[in-house]
Amino acid sequence: MSDDDEVKKTDQTLAADADAEDGDAAPKEDGPDEDGLEEDGYSLDRRTITAILYAVDTDDREKLVELMEPLHAADIADMLEQINAYDRRRLILLYDKEFDGEILSELGESIREEVISVLKPDVLAEAVRELDSDDVVDLVEYLDEPQQEAILDALPDSERAAVAQALAYPEESAGRLMQREVVAVPEDWNVGQAIDYMREREDLPEQFYHVILTDPRMHPVAHVMLGKLMASRRATLLSDITEPGFRTFEATEDEGDVAYAFNQYHLISAPVVDAEDRLVGVITIDDAMIVLDEEHDEDILRLAGVSEESSLTDRVIDTTKRRFPWLAVNLVTAILASLVIAQFEATIAQFVALAVLMPIVASMGGNAGTQSLTVAVRSIATKDLTGANVWRVIRRECLVGLINGVIFAVVMGIVGLIWFGSPALGYVIAAAMVINLVVAGLAGTMIPVALERVGVDPALASGAFVTTVTDIVGFFAFLGLAGVILL
Repeated sequence: MSDDDEVKKTDQTLAADADAEDGDAAPKEDGPDEDGLEEDGYSLDRRTITAILYAVDTDDREKLVELMEPLHAADIADMLEQINAYDRRRLILLYDKEFDGEILSELGESIREEVISVLKPDVLAEAVRELDSDDVVDLVEYLDEPQQEAILDALPDSERAAVAQALAYPEESAGRLMQREVVAVPEDWNVGQAIDYMREREDLPEQFYHVILTDPRMHPVAHVMLGKLMASRRATLLSDITEPGFRTFEATEDEGDVAYAFNQYHLISAPVVDAEDRLVGVITIDDAMIVLDEEHDEDILRLAGVSEESSLTDRVIDTTKRRFPWLAVNLVTAILASLVIAQFEATIAQFVALAVLMPIVASMGGNAGTQSLTVAVRSIATKDLTGANVWRVIRRECLVGLINGVIFAVVMGIVGLIWFGSPALGYVIAAAMVINLVVAGLAGTMIPVALERVGVDPALASGAFVTTVTDIVGFFAFLGLAGVILL
């Protein structure tokens, strides 16, 4: 039996088992809600997925379309990511011309290429034509060249040129993030002229929030909220109802800085300009928020020593390759800590209790350092931690470490006395606890700040340094004090 046959058999068994629980040979018609979601409203109902897979198994395209119709593109993308490659291929081929371009936009990069390779050329072409230019750019920018060409060939000449121009901008720049479809009118127009212009246009963006005002050289000078425009009299000059806080972004500006500005200044949309300050596109809040989410996800993954490209759908070999380097770094830092322990071999040999208590000191320091590190990295990412307040933050973290250190020193001093009957050992672990928690607060803040100053991503490298410092200081303080006091 081939692997595909085995997978197919397993999936059919699972579907049949799920249906048997409900007492039917096929999924019940009235099982899931109308939108196919669980009670929490944000995850697909298990029975909906089972019904969809059953329709795929029985080649019932009509039933498949009926089940998929109420689902949001994001939910369909989630389902495609959750099922195995065999079922994913069969579902896509059976769904055929109903496949929506929005589904491609919602898919994770790890399986997007696979899905595109499965889609028939005419289905892919129709799906891509439905997307705005920014979504097409997001779709093709990380694909291999043959797949890029397959998508670009599906676009009309004008849209293809617009996407190609956007791809010419640097990766992760405002030029890649923007959409080319904009609503721009001369700055001396009135409300009536703008409304008539929009009614006559057949290529308005699906979503837009502002009408951009430009001078004769296509330089954006202001914008008007769509709601305010519709609420004003036709004779009102657009220049009289412009929004305050108008700003533009250069096409080469980093998308992370753009997203920060959107969040910081509560922007809904903003024009993008080229080197001559001419209007070339617009960025909307939904795209900016996606970038913010990606930035936060990257920071979390990097803090854990995991590549930001990691996904639940990655292959075992790819995941192994990405994690191996960081495990190797951790091995080096562990060896450094072990070298410190080796210097106190004689002390440990005389007081075996030290070997029992050492991990406690190191673990407490590591956890305290991670707490300070997480706060510092997040504050750097949101630009809240700056040169103006860095010393105040460092002082605060050291004081927090001192207070927590004193509290846990008392606890561990009592534990040392009761457990091993040695007051001196209690003093040693108490003092080591205070020292290590203070150093943890100091290192957890200063190391990411220092790395950021020298141009190294603090989320990427801080964890290994902080862990090394707290381990070495913790072991050295504990064993060093033990050697002085107990011997």
